[in-house]
Amino acid sequence: MAINKDNASRKSSERISPRIMITGANGFTGQHACKYFINAGYHVIAITRTNKHTVSDRLISFEHCDLTKKQSVSSLIQKTKPDYLLHLAGQNHVGNSWNDPITSVEANVMATAYLLEALRQEKPTCKIIIVGSTLQFDPNNLSTLLHPYSLSKTIQTLISQSWEALYGMNIIIAKPSNLIGPGVSNGVCSILAKKVIDMELQDAEKILEVNNLYVKRDFLDVRDAIVAYEMLFDYGVSGEVYVVSSGKSRYLKEITDSLRLLSSIEFSIKTLHNNVEKPVEIKPSLLQSMGWKPHIPFEDSMKAILEYYREVE
Repeated sequence: MAINKDNASRKSSERISPRIMITGANGFTGQHACKYFINAGYHVIAITRTNKHTVSDRLISFEHCDLTKKQSVSSLIQKTKPDYLLHLAGQNHVGNSWNDPITSVEANVMATAYLLEALRQEKPTCKIIIVGSTLQFDPNNLSTLLHPYSLSKTIQTLISQSWEALYGMNIIIAKPSNLIGPGVSNGVCSILAKKVIDMELQDAEKILEVNNLYVKRDFLDVRDAIVAYEMLFDYGVSGEVYVVSSGKSRYLKEITDSLRLLSSIEFSIKTLHNNVEKPVEIKPSLLQSMGWKPHIPFEDSMKAILEYYREVE
């Protein structure tokens, strides 16, 4: 199925714009999602935990809500009654999940359950995308459980699929790979790019420390991922799980090579390990069968990341 290129103009021309709620609107993906769906003709309801907004647009409706509070979530859904939900909010740091596993469970599991139940009560026709993780484990094989973050995201998916099966709600699971692009991110590409910009702008030692150059990861531009999310709203099958990835794993060395090529300075690389990992390929097969494919080359993503940090530093 090919992407409907008239989709944005169709939505823009509708007398009443569809209402999309985006949780985690202050986050890396959330900021890009808010801008994208505004331009696509949706009425965006941006959910943030505090009244501090990292994205600004007069067309965006902001709502503040602690999604780990059941009554607050219920009141939010009663007030807004969205047609679509893109659930991006949560705790996405593996290290933090080791230190405080309960917070990860509250943020990733209970918040999702509260949202789904509130929507079941107030707007059961809402089309929902729950953004999971490729770091989920196989519940039938506990040896694949590597950290509490994986546990929380796996339970999040199971709850979402259960609400779809038990109550017939329209719920889709998206499992993105490592999303990259301009903006503040805790991803490895952004971390390394920011270090290079710091070297460019400051009289600092020109050494870039990387844990292991021969770890392989799949990197996808966040802007391509959001196009995929809109496509899933339009054509995705309820209850299905869709991998959102580039389909190509890259060594971290490719990141440092790209930074060297794009930077105005010379720097050396310091590594702690040089063990070659067996790559895990994650293919976006279902999305590809629908006509989706990434359009932003890896090199352009890296250039955009560097340009972003040059502007904000």
